[in-house]
Amino acid sequence: MLAPVALFVYNRADNTQKTLDALLANTMAKDTDLYVFSDGGKDPLSWQKVNEVRHLLHLVKAEAEQTGALKSMTIVERPENIYLERNITEGIAQVFKTHDRIIVLEDDICTSPYYLQYMNQAFDLYADIPQVMHIAGFTNLDLPISDTPFYFTPHMSGWGWGTWRDRWQSHFVHYKTRAEALEGMSDNDIDAIQYGGVFPCLKSLDKHPIPWDICWEIAIKKAGGLCLTPGHTLVRNIGLQNGTHFRAFSILQHYEFDRQPLQQPLPLTRIGQPQKDPRIEALFAQAIRDWGIRYTLLGKVIRFFYKKLRHK
Repeated sequence: MLAPVALFVYNRADNTQKTLDALLANTMAKDTDLYVFSDGGKDPLSWQKVNEVRHLLHLVKAEAEQTGALKSMTIVERPENIYLERNITEGIAQVFKTHDRIIVLEDDICTSPYYLQYMNQAFDLYADIPQVMHIAGFTNLDLPISDTPFYFTPHMSGWGWGTWRDRWQSHFVHYKTRAEALEGMSDNDIDAIQYGGVFPCLKSLDKHPIPWDICWEIAIKKAGGLCLTPGHTLVRNIGLQNGTHFRAFSILQHYEFDRQPLQQPLPLTRIGQPQKDPRIEALFAQAIRDWGIRYTLLGKVIRFFYKKLRHK
């Protein structure tokens, strides 16, 4: 049995179409169950866009059933807007009622044709090693595949990822406050999870609701878990300029890690006692500096004056 895919969508029909096109082009798509969780609108304008997405989903489902492009496709339409965090956490819980592993995509994650192959192989190889809590499809790094096809890190990536039911249900907590999230963590733990301050991910704990991904990051840290991560990304985020949690403006900045997914199978092997690699951790700390954002000349000038005004 292959892992099912849970796809979470809202109001971006163009991105959803591209994400589905890439998923259906995967070598294992025809044997994969797809669950799509469509969040509701907030107002008449957003409902119009949500309904455009839902119309697209039903067209894709009808075509997939006719052509056998997927094993099955289930569409869950939320009657109201429950926001990204609830849509994801409740959707994961629903899939875990009938499956023991899950692949999670959002509506702006385009996958390599070999992404499902990689994810399912990773699930099989590490099913009985509970320290491996998370399978990532994305990496900030670009390592030589011949030398480092994959690595282990305490840092999770939420762009095209997967986990097992036992890991998620045993450790995930959707924290309500910063204090609750950081309970039991030492100053060294906090410094480590933020890579000495260059990855200030704990700022997300001040958002309401707290994003699900920082909760999972903390859960993995508290459990001493690791994330299996490819040496070159197998997914690309096409929504950085209009996402819920991420925005970029190309005239001012770009993301250094924004690169094409690997277009060949990624070789995986089983390592009985996986460990993080200090060399790769140092590379990650450098890559994630300033969230991986690199500024254009205009961006640097505007950022300089913005900082000056902010500190007056």
